[in-house]
Amino acid sequence: MLELYGTSACQYTQELREWLEWTRRDFVEYDIEADPEARQRMASFDKTLRTVPVLVEDGKVIQVGWQGRGCVVSGVS
Repeated sequence: MLELYGTSACQYTQELREWLEWTRRDFVEYDIEADPEARQRMASFDKTLRTVPVLVEDGKVIQVGWQGRGCVVSGVS
């Protein structure tokens, strides 16, 4: 199962979500601005992550950003 970490304000999160839906991939999406637990979980994968979207598979980060672009978020720790 894929996990998508992003924010509602990030257009690249939206674009990656749309691509996942278009390719019929099963995934769970987390908004790290609205969900502090998701923010902590994302930080647990890699403390240096400051960009969304982040795509995780089986507990490992497989992609950061979308098509070379992403949104920088503050306060991730």
